[in-house]
Amino acid sequence: MKVDGGIGFGFSREIGQSAKALEDAGYDGAWSAETAHDPFFPLLLASQDTERIELGTGIAVAFARSPMVLAQIANDLQLASEGRFLLGLGSQIKPHIEKRFSMPWSQPAARMREFVLAMRAIWDSWHNGTKLDFRGDFYRHTLMTPFFNPGPNPFGPPKVFLAGVGEKMTEVAGEVCDGFLAHGFTTERYLKEVTLPALERGLAKAGKQRSDLEISYPAFVVVDEKSDEAVRQQLAFYGSTPAYRPVLELHGWGELQTELNALSKQGEWVQMGKLITDDVRDAFAVEGEPEELPKKIVAKVGGVVDRVSFYSIGVDSDRFKRAIAVFKEA
Repeated sequence: MKVDGGIGFGFSREIGQSAKALEDAGYDGAWSAETAHDPFFPLLLASQDTERIELGTGIAVAFARSPMVLAQIANDLQLASEGRFLLGLGSQIKPHIEKRFSMPWSQPAARMREFVLAMRAIWDSWHNGTKLDFRGDFYRHTLMTPFFNPGPNPFGPPKVFLAGVGEKMTEVAGEVCDGFLAHGFTTERYLKEVTLPALERGLAKAGKQRSDLEISYPAFVVVDEKSDEAVRQQLAFYGSTPAYRPVLELHGWGELQTELNALSKQGEWVQMGKLITDDVRDAFAVEGEPEELPKKIVAKVGGVVDRVSFYSIGVDSDRFKRAIAVFKEA
């Protein structure tokens, strides 16, 4: 099982140093998220200060861009990192795509499937010299002249990971992607009873095996009272989202989503966290000292996922160095 960490946001020299520290600590991968800053710039910096660690976006918003734009960015980062880049994509939700990015939204799972296939067609035209002639329901790419063709990448095209919670998007990941990014708001039961069957259906469509797909799982971890409170707050925030209600409903907690959503509209963020009971928290998180976490995470999702990361909030990353050492010894 690979163990991943996260690097800082923004655009500063500290980004490269942060990634190098993760590499030196024994992490296998480092992920950058698209929140208040661009997700790609940090990885470009990190690629120049590291040699072994994989570098991925967890996630970049696909529908905020076109397949051509992302194909080019990913190709350049694959080259800069010498084959260590992982393109992690996510759909975001309709209000953000339409109101924040001013981009079209429709049939997200079908659109995402076509988005990935369009990128693969573009990469194929660059790497193998095939004529670019992609014609889909959402995207159309039929022009590629020598001036705009970067040519074959010596490290090949990057791996594509897709984030998902719903079954349709998860099936798409199994069918057309190299990896799946499980959402933090995922329980062991939901992972095994909903996510894995959906991935298997997608793999079957493409004639692929489970070994052809890498599953990444961010484990909420609680190491002290402060992190316990932070985890409950984050779970409450996720739980208020209608799209994530099926996770709660699987456990018989559907009405919790209704309560959390109502409180979120009132701005009662602190009160929301108080609704996350011990049973709910324990379904999503593992608790213990850093060196105890590997055993507990393996017991929860071992044999199911291929790589994990610590979803910690407000906890000094140095505290997890002991956990990394235990993972490596296992």
